[in-house]
Amino acid sequence: MHISHIEHIGIAVTDLKAAVKFYEEVLGLKCYKIEEVPDQKVRTAFFMVGQTKIELLESTDPEGPVGKFIEKKGAGLHHIGFAVQDIKEGINHATRYGAQMINPEPVKGADNMLVAFLHPKSTGGVLIEMCEQEKNS
Repeated sequence: MHISHIEHIGIAVTDLKAAVKFYEEVLGLKCYKIEEVPDQKVRTAFFMVGQTKIELLESTDPEGPVGKFIEKKGAGLHHIGFAVQDIKEGINHATRYGAQMINPEPVKGADNMLVAFLHPKSTGGVLIEMCEQEKNS
């Protein structure tokens, strides 16, 4: 598996509008995209910091993954996303070495990405996302 860089850092928030305002006004960053991902039950906002994105995640359903995360742990660092060249090869590599996948097959994520998550139980407690830029975007 080849990881080229940290694609993004995902941060769970309870109020996307307020969080975007903070990142823009206090940190001086510019939100370049807000997008809803219905399958993940989340609304996202993206900021670029060098080559790495910051992805703010607001749950659209308390029963969704981010809603459950916030209920259990509160707002804050949710996951780290790594850019991979071939997500299917990444999944195969990770499982060969004993990692437990949340997504055994890639799914459509935000910002034109195919994504797959590795379960924190097999990563030392960190939710890790593999991300591959969709070829047709």
